[in-house]
Amino acid sequence: MNIVIVGCGLVGKTVTEQLSNEDVNIMLIDSDCRELNSVADTYDVMGVCGNGASYEIQIEADVPNADLLIAVTPSDEINILCCLLAKKLGAKNTIARVRNPEYIHQLEFMKEDLGLSMAINPELAAADEILNIIHFPQFLNVESFAGGKLNMVDLLIEEGNPLVGLKLSDVYRTYSLKLLICAVKRGKDVFIPNGDTVLQVGDVVTISTTESEIEKFFTATGLTEHKIRSVMIIGGSKIAFYLAQKLASAGISVKIIEKDEERCKQLCEMLPSKVSIIHGYGMDEDTLDEEGMDEYDAFIALTGIDEENTIISMYAKAKGVRKVITKINKMTLFDMIKSTDMDSIVFPKLLTSNTIVSYVRAMKGSFGSSVEKLHKIAGRKLEALEFKIKPNAQIIGSAFKDLKFKENNVLIAGIIRNGQVIIPDGNSAINAEDSVILVTHTSDLHDINDILR
Repeated sequence: MNIVIVGCGLVGKTVTEQLSNEDVNIMLIDSDCRELNSVADTYDVMGVCGNGASYEIQIEADVPNADLLIAVTPSDEINILCCLLAKKLGAKNTIARVRNPEYIHQLEFMKEDLGLSMAINPELAAADEILNIIHFPQFLNVESFAGGKLNMVDLLIEEGNPLVGLKLSDVYRTYSLKLLICAVKRGKDVFIPNGDTVLQVGDVVTISTTESEIEKFFTATGLTEHKIRSVMIIGGSKIAFYLAQKLASAGISVKIIEKDEERCKQLCEMLPSKVSIIHGYGMDEDTLDEEGMDEYDAFIALTGIDEENTIISMYAKAKGVRKVITKINKMTLFDMIKSTDMDSIVFPKLLTSNTIVSYVRAMKGSFGSSVEKLHKIAGRKLEALEFKIKPNAQIIGSAFKDLKFKENNVLIAGIIRNGQVIIPDGNSAINAEDSVILVTHTSDLHDINDILR
């Protein structure tokens, strides 16, 4: 498969890194020759220096023979123009990153005319992910599959949790809940557990279940379920705009602190009057204290500087804010941050690259299934994939206990059938048209049949 990526910024780098493991041919285009050569050398791919919206540059990059062109420059307009030109030249599929809120509805209306296979808005995706976390504040992270019908949530097992010391088989037997613990992060180790796995204090477990079962889980285990009713956001970014809209619609009190006065005025015009906009510096301790940071149920750091977000979040934790969410763009900071006691971390660039990798795998997995969605879970050590099962899939009809998998590190975490969620056991089987959620260490699955021997 031939893929052309236009733009070598943070998103372009992340997409290139992800796709370089996917057995595809990658060609990069960027007008910054030094940055282009750096990324091309790092990931051992080809590159053409120039304007990605130029006819001559696209010809030089062999766009007419591309299976997919991905435009992720900082400019929405250039990304759209790149895709228009690529489609005209013969590229089979195109994806554009489009961030401007004003373009969202127009794109849905004009996507086919523009020749776009997909338009991605990283900020909107990040806002949706944060909203999920706000909805389930007890969990460190929340990933949704099958249109929100099934969730994967990360829970820290703390001292006093009734699950401590229990085998997973005993957990399922004792609580009779429709859930599956599909990953355990213990220190630096991450593994897919079995029925004999004993839970320990400090474990972070990834649970596959539904929203209704989550509520039953808290009731059954006696753990406290908190509702978030007020949120403080630092930084008036596009993510903050989308998120404030969604939170206000849900009846949650929102305050945004933004240091740029002109941006404050824009947000006042665009957001409902019940959202408070404060002109101030989020790194200033006095400002945070005067605005009553410790009185809010949740604190979200969304400035454009990762280091600021990290420091502000650590201060919020020290002040006793119940839920702290931090936006990070640089994946190089991940290993340092995950060793702290930070709550929840959101990576907008990774959300974008995961969406694109899902699309690429769907193009490649044409026999028994296609990848609809991909998430990195358990500290990015595992993949959770959503497959749509086709009628000719080899796996159809066989009970899981009778199937022979290629490796032990594969777990089927959920099945969605006719809109209903099935948490599987050994007697479960897959039908055509099911959506299947799979957790695996393997990073190159394109088809559900790939897990079978």
